[in-house]
Amino acid sequence: MVDEIVVAQTTIDDEDKAMALARGAVENHLAAGAHIDPPLTAVYWWEGRIETTREWRISYKTSSDRLPELETWVAQEHTYEVPEWVVLPVVGGSDAYLSWVADESTAR
Repeated sequence: MVDEIVVAQTTIDDEDKAMALARGAVENHLAAGAHIDPPLTAVYWWEGRIETTREWRISYKTSSDRLPELETWVAQEHTYEVPEWVVLPVVGGSDAYLSWVADESTAR
């Protein structure tokens, strides 16, 4: 079961947009759940300059089977030209929780 579950993350510069990205993915069963972290400060290079932006991180709990569809959906819905998209493997967890993630992120 562990090999099937991942956490995928993106960031966005607006709390309402973060909520829409989290809720939309869950409503579409692309993820079993999503966490929105409190605002953080991002410092990064963009178009030859160092930028500083306030962002919210969205962490999606999903199955590896649903990951390609989630990635495509986030890319379509996201407002950034190059949104962050990183995927972290889940290497452990309770069987009950991992089963819930797998069940709830199954296509309907």
